[in-house]
Amino acid sequence: MIRRSMEEEQRQQLGGNPDWMSRLPGELLDVPLWNLALPGSHDSMSFCLDVSSPVLRSESCLLRVVDRLFPCWTRPCVYRWATTQQSVLSDQCDLGIRFLDLRIARKPAGGRALFFAHGLYTLMAVKEALDELAAWLDAHPKEVVIVSCSHFDSLTDEDHARLVENIITLFGDKLCSSKETPTLRSCWSRGQQVILSYGNQQVVLQHPELWAEIPYRYADSPDPKKVIAFLEDQKRRRRPAGFYVSGLNLTEDAPYVLLHPLQTMRKMTMKGLTLLLSWASEQRPGPEDGRVNIVCCDFVDVSQFCTLVIGLNYKLHPVCRTQGDATGCV
Repeated sequence: MIRRSMEEEQRQQLGGNPDWMSRLPGELLDVPLWNLALPGSHDSMSFCLDVSSPVLRSESCLLRVVDRLFPCWTRPCVYRWATTQQSVLSDQCDLGIRFLDLRIARKPAGGRALFFAHGLYTLMAVKEALDELAAWLDAHPKEVVIVSCSHFDSLTDEDHARLVENIITLFGDKLCSSKETPTLRSCWSRGQQVILSYGNQQVVLQHPELWAEIPYRYADSPDPKKVIAFLEDQKRRRRPAGFYVSGLNLTEDAPYVLLHPLQTMRKMTMKGLTLLLSWASEQRPGPEDGRVNIVCCDFVDVSQFCTLVIGLNYKLHPVCRTQGDATGCV
């Protein structure tokens, strides 16, 4: 109880950035959003994983067999390593998060309701989480959030159709068309607040409200130095057109878990966070190769991660503005 109170107090001291987009300098309002620096949360819904749920069907056959035989050991272990956030979506948005990584799944015995998943299934259903986000957007009409729906573990064609219909009904005119080049000014003028990336190309082609899956670059390593080396190597390559993610998240593997039986994802993240945030602070947004756009992190409420990434936007000079169908600098 004392530890939880201390963590709550620390989060309050960090403050938030609930309306940071509306406070950007006027010269940044015409910059395409993929040329700004946007803080994101990796596996945004993992704060509510259900430790009593089975592991995902998409996990390895060996892990699923062990889970059936020894669930009292398997599930707490997966829970410790799959939990990457500890704040609800509205709190993440209040901190300044503008990219949400939503990994959607159907539970084996969950009926028609869809949930989120990361190793395990979540307690909170997709509808409940999206309703919470919609209420937050209503309270912050000049903030734009990129919502990335992906993975879709065990979803059927009917599930996809129903999910997209619910998304379009819920957000309506708040959805930014994939045919547009979104800037803050253009989004404000149309009342648009949601860019919905959907990780199923067949579905995307049927709905202009949906955007193609956004590339997510991450190192797949528990070593922060290797994560930085990977991201530096990616910077030397041609940047993707449009939105893309640079992931600061560390990733465990089976040997690492076995060699660190008392560790958790949170402990591993905290050990490497200073080095990762130091790298992030040196980056710049913009249209050129080697620049960053969306930067994602685990446990976004335990550091000044959001404030740091938001601050990168003030390095933009000269300012890149939309000019017709192309972008240029003025």
